[in-house]
Amino acid sequence: MTNFMKNSPVQRLQGSLPKIGIRPVIDGRREGVRESLENQTMTMARNVAELLSSRLRHANGLPVETIIADNTIGGVTEAVRCEEKFTREGVGVSLTVTPCWCYGTEVMDTHPWMPKAVWGFNGTERPGAVYLAAAQAGYAQKGLPAFSVYGQDVQDADDTTIPDDVAEKLLRFAKAGLAVAEIRGKSYLSMGGVSMGIAGSIVNQEFFLDYLGMRTETIDMTEFIRRINESIYDPDEFHKAMTWVKKYCKEGEDTNPPSRQHSRQRKDEEWEMMVKMTLIARDLMIGNPVLTDLGYAEEAMGHNAIASGFQGQRQWTDYFPNGDFPEAILNSSFDWNGIREPFIVATENDSLNGVAMLFGHLLTDTAQIFSDVRTFWSPGAVKRVTGKVLTGRAQYGIIHLINSGSTTLDATGQMKSGGQSVMKPFWEITPGDAAACLEATRWCPAELEYFRGGGFSSQFLTTGEMPVTMSRVNLVKGLGPVLQIAEGYTVDLDPEIHKTLNRRTSPTWPTTWFVPVLTGSGAFRDVYSVMANWGANHGAISYGHIGDRLITLAAMLRIPVNMHNVPDERIYRPAVWSSFGTADTESADFRACKNYGPLYRKV
Repeated sequence: MTNFMKNSPVQRLQGSLPKIGIRPVIDGRREGVRESLENQTMTMARNVAELLSSRLRHANGLPVETIIADNTIGGVTEAVRCEEKFTREGVGVSLTVTPCWCYGTEVMDTHPWMPKAVWGFNGTERPGAVYLAAAQAGYAQKGLPAFSVYGQDVQDADDTTIPDDVAEKLLRFAKAGLAVAEIRGKSYLSMGGVSMGIAGSIVNQEFFLDYLGMRTETIDMTEFIRRINESIYDPDEFHKAMTWVKKYCKEGEDTNPPSRQHSRQRKDEEWEMMVKMTLIARDLMIGNPVLTDLGYAEEAMGHNAIASGFQGQRQWTDYFPNGDFPEAILNSSFDWNGIREPFIVATENDSLNGVAMLFGHLLTDTAQIFSDVRTFWSPGAVKRVTGKVLTGRAQYGIIHLINSGSTTLDATGQMKSGGQSVMKPFWEITPGDAAACLEATRWCPAELEYFRGGGFSSQFLTTGEMPVTMSRVNLVKGLGPVLQIAEGYTVDLDPEIHKTLNRRTSPTWPTTWFVPVLTGSGAFRDVYSVMANWGANHGAISYGHIGDRLITLAAMLRIPVNMHNVPDERIYRPAVWSSFGTADTESADFRACKNYGPLYRKV
């Protein structure tokens, strides 16, 4: 099938990929003690390295590399040598392992902001757990939060396996730590400014720098016009893209009054402009060496943007075609160049939703859904409007997720695994998956009352009841950033219910029907309460129930979580968080984050 080849993983951003550093620490006493532990300690390190490198990839599909210290670490001199090696090798995550007692603060990792964890082997022959406790006390006293890894069951000294509960913690810590390291030093590219007064598109540079270690880059939307008028894009790729679009991007209904509908000629011109906008937005994010050959070496560099946002409304869309096609295609895992890593592009330049999308992408390796958290439909309201009753997971009410722009086409539900709808990392997506997503999508002429300049919006319905997690970062004056999380499911409605409800709003936009998992209390008492407590008009939706991973990542970044429905047994934060309270972990999280402050403020 042409134009759906699977691209090889590639590093498209500047800066080396972070590695995981493994520190085997040991009891430094010679003449029998250290010597008896060398093999066991290094075996632990090698086994952890094998686990992480075999089970994890970066979101771009490239393998995760692990670096082990040259030798075991029994004192400060060896700790410094290890730190120097990690610096040379580009280590971004630090994991200490030991089966025995060690000299606490002498062998600990004291890097000020690198995510760190300690696995203390649960065995009776040597007190690995004693060292783990001593190390965590030292980290707490020095203000360096670290994660604790300790197996539930005692192992024999010669047992080299990694228990499932230990492996789960190691993997969750490592994936979140890699996300922290991959974000650091990259850019958020603001393409335009504030859209329609939306607070999230007021890009807060202090938040990006202090909490994420990110740069913020800004261009005016007139840069798109300059590049279009001066043909600053790859002309060969443009022609290739137009051929692909004509073959795979089928037009849908035009809901505008016949007297206002654009002519065929104008629609064709809009398609050409939208494709050029897509090429330009991508080039602005990551650069394009072809532009150097065209005489535009500066433009070829790009902004090294790991995420971006397009303002669009209204200054752009009152006159030019909207950004719905560029946003949707860039956020999808495929285009005219084949199957590849999705980009992160927030509609309306909602940078805070863009950050939540970025978190989800780095933790799951999949494309992200951007939606308005548009409408709560109660069972009673649905019965009144449609005459039908909600059933199954939808029986207690539904939330309508819909937005004209950034919803990835991966969210159509057409990708399958074992007969179930899924969203896959791009390296698992087949040509058939990509073709099915495109076939399930129609591109409807823009509703001109919203978008006077025209354009086309994707139209599809998410099918299949997939586990998903909705999240959102909000900024609160006097408090700082907070993260909201709602695990739930996409749901299939009776077709007549969907049709009736969908026609009441913007039927030419993509729809996802969402129900959160309810706990019976607080913000998750019922579906209405979730809607009522959501902090903004947008949400980022990731495939899978990843609330626990988001909580771990947020703790690393010192962002408190003010709303979630993740069971307590799945929550994993630095060990010192328990010192801020154990009865009310949500309040303790706020106190801990306030105490330590933004991760990079003191750097």
